[in-house]
Amino acid sequence: MIVAGFFSINQYVEQFAQKYIITPDMLTVKTDAILVLGAYVYPDGRVSDMLNDRLSLAQELYEKKLSDKIIVSGDHGQEDYDEVNAMKIFLKDKNILPANIFMDHAGFSTYESIYRARDIFKVKKIIIVTQGYHLSRAVFIARELGLEAYGVASDPREYNATQMRNYKLREIAARNKDFILAKFIQPKPTFLGDAISVSGDGSITDDHN
Repeated sequence: MIVAGFFSINQYVEQFAQKYIITPDMLTVKTDAILVLGAYVYPDGRVSDMLNDRLSLAQELYEKKLSDKIIVSGDHGQEDYDEVNAMKIFLKDKNILPANIFMDHAGFSTYESIYRARDIFKVKKIIIVTQGYHLSRAVFIARELGLEAYGVASDPREYNATQMRNYKLREIAARNKDFILAKFIQPKPTFLGDAISVSGDGSITDDHN
């Protein structure tokens, strides 16, 4: 019974989100922001293949003028691990204006990234970019939090088969956890803070040491 419920929730999240997962050509109305969810960054600051693909897709959507703002959300909870600055550098190197890139330094989970996009960056209509295996959960969370959210999958290549198998297994558990969080509890993220609307200048989110 418990196992059946576990897999039923997994299927529900996937099916719910499916109608909001689109290709870039399907969306013709500009959104408040493109949200890029973080992934592994190497110690030398290089982004992993998965993160490279998310950022490259965000660049494509930006160039299609589906939004003129990008939020890069990830883990910068420690001095020696920084996803968000690596993401911003990648996008700046693609000639995206720094003022149009907003860094969310406290995107410690998918749920927290989306909650903060709503409450800190004040988005209402958003495109979420991540790999397909992860996208259903992200879109489900966003919709449950009241956002008009669409997802675009960044899967231009084959990833490590063993790694992907592990990710997909973990994703089943994560969908169950976030189903409960987003649908029933909606706890505040680890950090909130003052609003930083994406209608402004993204440079305000830069590190100021």
